[in-house]
Amino acid sequence: MKKTTIFMTCLTVSIVITLGTAAFAQDPETLVRAAFDYYRGNASVATIKMTVHRPDWERVSTMKAWTKGQEDGIFRIISPPKDAGNGTLKRGREMWTFNPKVNRVIKLPPSMMSQSWMGSDFSNNDLAKSDSLLKDYSHTLTGTETHEGKTVYIIKSMPNPDAPVVWGMQTLKIREDHIFLSEIFHDEDLKPVKIMTAHDIRMLGGKLFPMVWRMKKADVEDEYTELSYSELSFKEDLPDNLFTLSNLRNPRR
Repeated sequence: MKKTTIFMTCLTVSIVITLGTAAFAQDPETLVRAAFDYYRGNASVATIKMTVHRPDWERVSTMKAWTKGQEDGIFRIISPPKDAGNGTLKRGREMWTFNPKVNRVIKLPPSMMSQSWMGSDFSNNDLAKSDSLLKDYSHTLTGTETHEGKTVYIIKSMPNPDAPVVWGMQTLKIREDHIFLSEIFHDEDLKPVKIMTAHDIRMLGGKLFPMVWRMKKADVEDEYTELSYSELSFKEDLPDNLFTLSNLRNPRR
């Protein structure tokens, strides 16, 4: 009886330990890729209101966005009228902008990918939700927490050696249903520089999705940019000719 009792006790402890650490059996690389796949889908079309907020002023614009896979995206301002027609095209690691006032397409060098897009707190890379996080970083699961009754995985993402990136580290929070809750961008000294957070998660485009994304500097409270979705639909595919310099300059959609 004693041996049986000892065996059952050990078995119970083993089960408790296993359950307590089950979350950490998740592969962080798989978690990050699944979150990207969920965020982007095969392709998507969206209408987004962008609000740039500062303590003494606020600017609101509306844009249309088309994405395909993890690498391609085209973004076009549709209001206010003075900014309408300004567009950005991203294909792979390359990006171009178009200004209708000067009727000129400009290819952005890699050094400009981290610069502000349209004066917002989002960079050119952020706008396209660059797949650099998948290609240039290694991911480690560091902990878990809960959000609305669901497990949230906390992931530390460190750049691979010689990766062409500007961030010394990124900290991700990804919910078990593949929703990105936050992304903290750290400098080379691993100090937080800016943070993106997801808000108002509800059914959108046929699945749970954050209605609002907010980007702000880590050390400033009353300065931020919000992207608020008014329309979002996920597609099986979009034509390749949508993501071209010709379409950037002369929109067909």
